[in-house]
Amino acid sequence: MHATSERGHRLHCSRPSSRLPIYGLTDGKPCWHRNVETFRNSAKLKLMLTTRHTGAMLTSIKLPIVIRAEINLVLVVVTALGLLSRLYGINFPKAVVFDEVYYGQFVSLYTKQVFFIDESGPPLGHMILAFGAYLGGFDGNFIWNRIGAEYSSNVPVWSLRLIPALAGSLCVPLCYLLVVELGYSHLTALGAALLFLMENSLIVQSRFMLLESVLIFFLLLAVVSYLRFHNAQSGSPVRLAWLVLTGVTCACAVGVKYMGLFTYFLLLGLAAVHTWQLIGDRALSNGVVLMQVVTRFLALVVLPLLLYLGFFYVHLNLLYRSGPHDQMMSSAFQASLEGGLARITQGQPLEVAYGSQVTLRSVSSKPIPCWLHSHKANYPIRYENGRGSSHQQQVTCYPFKDVNNWWIIKDPGRQDLVVSSPPRPVRHGDVVQLLHGMTSRLLNTHDVAAPMSPHAQEVSGYIDFNVSMPAQNLWKVDIANREAEQDVWKTILSEVRLIHINTSAVLKLSGSSLPEWGYRQLEVVGDKIYKGYQPSGVWNVEEHRYGRSLEQRERELELHSPTHIDINRNLTFIAKFLELQWKMLTVKHEDSEHKYSSSPLEWITMNTNIAYWLHPASNAQIHLIGNFVTWTLANLALAVYVLLFLSYLLRRRRKIEDIPEATWCQLLQAGVVCAGGWAVNYLPFFMMEKTLFLYHYLPALTFQILLIPVVLEHLHTHMLRCASLRRALHGVVLAGLSSVYLSFRTFSPLTYGQPELSAEQLASLRWRDSWDILFRRR
Repeated sequence: MHATSERGHRLHCSRPSSRLPIYGLTDGKPCWHRNVETFRNSAKLKLMLTTRHTGAMLTSIKLPIVIRAEINLVLVVVTALGLLSRLYGINFPKAVVFDEVYYGQFVSLYTKQVFFIDESGPPLGHMILAFGAYLGGFDGNFIWNRIGAEYSSNVPVWSLRLIPALAGSLCVPLCYLLVVELGYSHLTALGAALLFLMENSLIVQSRFMLLESVLIFFLLLAVVSYLRFHNAQSGSPVRLAWLVLTGVTCACAVGVKYMGLFTYFLLLGLAAVHTWQLIGDRALSNGVVLMQVVTRFLALVVLPLLLYLGFFYVHLNLLYRSGPHDQMMSSAFQASLEGGLARITQGQPLEVAYGSQVTLRSVSSKPIPCWLHSHKANYPIRYENGRGSSHQQQVTCYPFKDVNNWWIIKDPGRQDLVVSSPPRPVRHGDVVQLLHGMTSRLLNTHDVAAPMSPHAQEVSGYIDFNVSMPAQNLWKVDIANREAEQDVWKTILSEVRLIHINTSAVLKLSGSSLPEWGYRQLEVVGDKIYKGYQPSGVWNVEEHRYGRSLEQRERELELHSPTHIDINRNLTFIAKFLELQWKMLTVKHEDSEHKYSSSPLEWITMNTNIAYWLHPASNAQIHLIGNFVTWTLANLALAVYVLLFLSYLLRRRRKIEDIPEATWCQLLQAGVVCAGGWAVNYLPFFMMEKTLFLYHYLPALTFQILLIPVVLEHLHTHMLRCASLRRALHGVVLAGLSSVYLSFRTFSPLTYGQPELSAEQLASLRWRDSWDILFRRR
């Protein structure tokens, strides 16, 4: 067989023999020697075959090999400008800027793999910031206690701020691509990119260790990806990739901040409309339609859900150490973390028995986690309002670990306070007494009004004063999460209601705090109108040991000693995820009034600002202030679009079609994306009861800015028929862009923090009386 190479030389390949050497002992050579010869012959055969195929392949290649690529120079330029505007001097100032004091704490905890809860959003955003810290080699050792604190030498400022700055930079070309995908010209897309590029508030938010720029990046990428999918030709393999990317970026947006849900739901609605139109297409077979519907459901619903779970899986695996927020979680969750409660509870006896020494933790974490507690202090004979009490020993819920949190589970029919051998477990439905370990008072409730909750019964440690107030200290064990009627009371795992035998009242945390005489501890009551499952009326055993001491003095020493043993009770990932997600959604810190908090109505006209950083010795400062011209144009564009939409809608209803159907659909889709994106990211804040800031408006502002060039192109193409009017519009656009640039340059010292301005110059930048611009007069 012969083949000719490119240079004309003949490559000679002789046909190999079909007979290969056979492994055996007939030639008298050692076995290993014969194997080596066989290997060599086989290698020769492979080489000859490879050479033959290579020669044939060379003859089929046509030279020269040419690769053609199209580069959008405009896109390259706006990307470069975006990088320059966001990355320039991001290590200035080398001090904590506004919410960096908040996010920095979580970055440090991530670096040290310590568990925490941030109720403001899922963990992906924190993981992204922590990744920047990891790239910079940050060890987490910095005290994030005040805005303006100088960073120490071990803090990689540039690395911490890099990822948000990159995300903000890439939003500029994404704005360009989004407008192009909406069907508008590249000149219009360039206008959108330039407006976004010169928006001061978006630049400020991108240059620090904050999450809004990352959120906006994923939102824009999700919209661009979906539009690319929708506009691509059917059957294109790239089309499916764009759909998958849409699902991924939607999950990432929600994983950064829950605000991402607003745009995600908007895209789901748009996809639902497109899918409904697809179902009505009779040109497609039922099989094709079914496959399209299932594919979209998997990519836009199932995939984001799985990724969202994945973010928490990584989060919980990374943060395996006990941390400052442990007490917000259940005892079982705490016991799954390394250190902290796990160090105390590992190996405790699983089954609660008569004679067990236990601490009882309220399942409710409102207002704060606490443990059933008593101490050597009685209720006052009369309260401030004149009502009387039993004057018996106080029983409270105490939010700290304390020896007075220990109780002994006693069998009412016996006097023993130790665990028998073998232990007799306490089961669902059993009647028990609870003896306070340090004072030997039995847990009691009776028909006396509670101090802070007069509609409920007082709970006390019973003292016999020889008055007509007999002991009522029998409690029925009701295991709320039991699997069987004879279920055993288990440490940490069982959620138990203690029901009073005499009055059927349930031992419950009222949530009120006692006055000074009760040491500001939380009130515990007996609730006779308790119905259903209420966390405040459910308790679980957290610390547990089998009591061995017969004498009170020995028992007190035993209660002071730590629990021991070594058994690990791991929760499943789903159980930990559900608990953590529930805590994030329900446990809210008390929102205090902030100097720079604002209402949604103040955002539209930019009646507010935020001072992010102020130099301690000069007038250098950074403010979250937007480009006043851009905000004004955005509001005007939104109003014009609404008027255009309503006008066209009414006239089309009257069968008057001013524009072609394709143009109407284009305008409608642009409205859904831009005006709809503004609405879904802005209007929900009117219903939120939380402290709000100007930066919450930035995702809505992003979509509103995109509406400016869209409206201008529509006016130019379909409304202005006269050439002179179009030329006038060109002049207005140039004047508008020039004004945007001048406004950007004017406020850039407050955007970048440099150069330092004089007091007079700063005063001249106070365009609104409501703006809080600080300056020192020299």
